[in-house]
Amino acid sequence: MKSLRIEVVYALPVAAEAVTLSVPAGTTVQEAVAAAGLPAGGKFGIFGRSVAPDARVADGDRVEIYRPLALHPREARRRRVRKRA
Repeated sequence: MKSLRIEVVYALPVAAEAVTLSVPAGTTVQEAVAAAGLPAGGKFGIFGRSVAPDARVADGDRVEIYRPLALHPREARRRRVRKRA
């Protein structure tokens, strides 16, 4: 069975954790995240494109784990505008 080389990335507010893995062909995003030992909460993406947890990874993929937003972007903008006024 062919082995794929992928990277799993989890961005934190001050830094990012990245784990490079060799996984068998047919591995899903969720399986790759579990193999990396990183938190599996939130949504997933591959190179900035949102994907389902059961999506299959390809050789060279960068799997990204997205944290939930602390604040909706629209509300963050409102707060910035209020602060400037």
